[in-house]
Amino acid sequence: MGGFVVHRLGIAACMAVVALWLVSAVMARFRTRAAGRRAAALWGAGPRLRGPVFGSALRGVVSAWAGPAGALLVGWVLVGGATGVAVGALAAFGVRRWQARARPPAGADPRESERQLPFAADLLAACLAAGAGPVEAAEVVGESLGGPVGDRLARAGAELRLGGEPGSGWGRLAEIPGARALAECLERAARTGAPAAEPVSRLASGLREDRARTAGARAQRAAVLVTAPVGLCFLPAFLAIGVAPVVIGMASGLLSST
Repeated sequence: MGGFVVHRLGIAACMAVVALWLVSAVMARFRTRAAGRRAAALWGAGPRLRGPVFGSALRGVVSAWAGPAGALLVGWVLVGGATGVAVGALAAFGVRRWQARARPPAGADPRESERQLPFAADLLAACLAAGAGPVEAAEVVGESLGGPVGDRLARAGAELRLGGEPGSGWGRLAEIPGARALAECLERAARTGAPAAEPVSRLASGLREDRARTAGARAQRAAVLVTAPVGLCFLPAFLAIGVAPVVIGMASGLLSST
């Protein structure tokens, strides 16, 4: 009877993990649709965020809960019984805490900011060209985009809409590496009322070019790093075939002469 109860508890725990995963994925889908409706309300009949965003959110949920679920199952299978369930639950809790500590805070990943920044500038240019102001464009793009750049944009837009200091609001966006020129352009447009769609579009093109150059440099560095182990593998053969016979020949000649 005890084994049957433990078995049922293990099945219930697995089903709870799967249900939590599905609920998180559905909530991510709802948030994506709400962001798309907000963007469409500003731009008119704008593009909707569909499959790729939902797939990215689903992958995020899987990566977040696969570790704890695996720890729970491993503890239950290896130990067994009620003790196995308890050990698995403690292991799952520990894995989840470790993931929370290991995950970088919002805006701390420079590569994520670098990836989002050109796309955010394109969206801002589209909003400005459609007649939106810099504050409204920043708020809507930030809520639709998310991530480190989107969070800064949404926060800056909300703060400025509530009457915050422009320097402080746009300064949050300028803290992102590479976004200072974009923040200054938006601040100048909000202060003077000058058209900003064309300058922001040029900034987006420049950001894309910078990202392409950075990606090329990383690819070249990766190629060097990949070929280095191959060179180390061939180094012993070169020493054994090319250098060692010469050294041995010279040493034998010196020894025979003496």
